[in-house]
Amino acid sequence: MDKFFATFANATARAAGSPFAFLLCIALVVAWAVAGPFFGFSENWQLTINTGTTIVTFLMVFLIQNTQNRDGVALQTKLDELIRSSNAGDEFIGIEKLTDKELAVLHEQCEAAAKKSHAALDKTRGERARRAHKGATEKATRAESTT
Repeated sequence: MDKFFATFANATARAAGSPFAFLLCIALVVAWAVAGPFFGFSENWQLTINTGTTIVTFLMVFLIQNTQNRDGVALQTKLDELIRSSNAGDEFIGIEKLTDKELAVLHEQCEAAAKKSHAALDKTRGERARRAHKGATEKATRAESTT
């Protein structure tokens, strides 16, 4: 049952997100609007579109949520494997299960590390620029002395 539902949910989500499905929905809404004068813009005419869209929305919420849950778990599993097999800190494996406060602390630690990395990078760029400027100045000085 799980495999069937997963396949069905994926196929339905793909189909619902297609340009054809969008155009079909536009055509249905236009047909409903055009039918309005024939039905005297009655309550039944309005109830038709309201009921139809409510049912479709209700069912799509569950299908899309299922697809997103599965995609999220797959993505987390892939990230965990990349972390496990690299030099990254193993403390990041499974962090999606942490509380908001624990995630905030870990995020702050990452931001602090990023700031240190950016500072080191800026220092390196500055040093390279200084050396390039110094080299250009020395080269210009040598060129002037030979002429």
